[in-house]
Amino acid sequence: MAECGRKALSLLEAARSRYESLQISDDVFGESGDDSSDNPFYSTSGDSDSDNYIAEVGEEEHPKHQHHQKRSDKESGQSWGAGGGSGGSSGAGPPGSLSRSQAEEEGWTETLQDVTVPPYKETYGPAQKMPATATALDFFQLFVPDNCIQNMVIQTNMYAKKFQERFGSDEGWRPVTAQEIKAFLGFVTSTSVHRCESVLSIWSSGFFSNRSIALKMSQARFEKILKYFHIVAFRPSQGSNQGLYKIQPFLDSLQQSFSCTFRPSQTQVLHEPLIDEDPVFITTCTERELRKRKKRKFSLWVRQCTSTGFICQISVHLKEGQGTDGLATLKNKPQLHSLVAKQLCQNISGKNTIIFTGPSITSLSLFSEFSKQDIYCCGLLSTRKSDCTGLPQNMLVCGSTPAQRGQSRVMMKGSMSLISWYNKGHFRFLTNSYSPTKQGMIIKRKSGEIPCPLAVEAFAAHLSYICKYDDKYSKYFIFHKPNKTWQQVFWLSISIAINNAYILYKMSDAYTVKRYSRAQFGERLVKELLDLDDCSPTQ
Repeated sequence: MAECGRKALSLLEAARSRYESLQISDDVFGESGDDSSDNPFYSTSGDSDSDNYIAEVGEEEHPKHQHHQKRSDKESGQSWGAGGGSGGSSGAGPPGSLSRSQAEEEGWTETLQDVTVPPYKETYGPAQKMPATATALDFFQLFVPDNCIQNMVIQTNMYAKKFQERFGSDEGWRPVTAQEIKAFLGFVTSTSVHRCESVLSIWSSGFFSNRSIALKMSQARFEKILKYFHIVAFRPSQGSNQGLYKIQPFLDSLQQSFSCTFRPSQTQVLHEPLIDEDPVFITTCTERELRKRKKRKFSLWVRQCTSTGFICQISVHLKEGQGTDGLATLKNKPQLHSLVAKQLCQNISGKNTIIFTGPSITSLSLFSEFSKQDIYCCGLLSTRKSDCTGLPQNMLVCGSTPAQRGQSRVMMKGSMSLISWYNKGHFRFLTNSYSPTKQGMIIKRKSGEIPCPLAVEAFAAHLSYICKYDDKYSKYFIFHKPNKTWQQVFWLSISIAINNAYILYKMSDAYTVKRYSRAQFGERLVKELLDLDDCSPTQ
């Protein structure tokens, strides 16, 4: 009995040591609460079909994630596992899958061999050392520098001039300055700290009023800047993404700054972060207000470091409208998401990066293409959401014999492994980044350990961290909700930049001087943007 206990303890310690890098920012927001000491390895649940698979990592879910699961289950009514998880039955298999004889001809075999990923060719961490005296504004301006602010000044004044030439002069308007644009950004950013739906509440007499910053600018002046604020005043004659022409230069600049300021770890994930409407607003507004609220006309995909949560690259796709990037013409979701994945990974070829993906991205053709670029993959498969072309049917359908929890089957083609693993439902993974001969375990908070292939353990470990990160990340979105799509994308991008700035702050010497939480960092940034004398955060 004691021997079994020692063996289990050694396995647990081995699992933790494999992913100890995840602990570097497990408390990345400085306010993780009770869950920050929990084991980061969760079991995956077979009862969901959400595209946002990150929210589903973990059988014991956060209430917020239960909302997402119920919504996705209502839309689909089935689970990720073929035939509805453990309740499924054998069938013909998804389109493009191979019969047993075809699979053998294509080189699929049950004979397993070791797979080794070459060492990572990048040094992980911030690309530049910030001094201990660096302020919140210094970190933010790594992504939104003064020349970017100055461009906003020029474009806003140009748009105001053109607007008034066409529709008549505005006697209350005067050209905006760089200091006013910074203050404007500060006012809107304050909605992420105080979580108020309308930025105009700052000047009201209600609950969200804030006299300490309201005195910095009159409400009338703020509304004038809000009316004319632009990143690009005029439509370009050619080139660029026409549907996003008003925001594309800023997105390009932001993307370049993300790449220049931080080098991510070897393990990264491609996914859509949670950017749903403010839940407080949804539960308190009337049905009429809900009907008036326009749905988002874009989707946002990111490539994110699984060790820190730093978002390395973003890709915005317009659901409607005319884009020139080829995305608008694609109606097939796997094709669309495959193209998005290629865009997100175009700068990491040759570095031996390991990418985790969800069902809509995972496919044999994409992973094979990435493999030629020294990009290794580990993805969750769905027989309905994934492109299953070239995969063996017998691995994609549920057998008539009930599987035992933790039981798995594996087939290989070259270095690519197709894994079918059972845990209250069938889960299938496609990977060339983890050896199928090596075993791991899923460590549940209540029920102990469940054996699994190493790829499954790695997927659950890294994705559970991103899940916890997104829980806190979504708290600090800017709550200001404009109707225009380019403005929605802009403020969402600013939110991402602020969160990235906080991660760099946490990894710098400045954090050892003043250990600000994410909320305090946000308050300090707002005051520095507004150029207030007292920049100390509210305790």
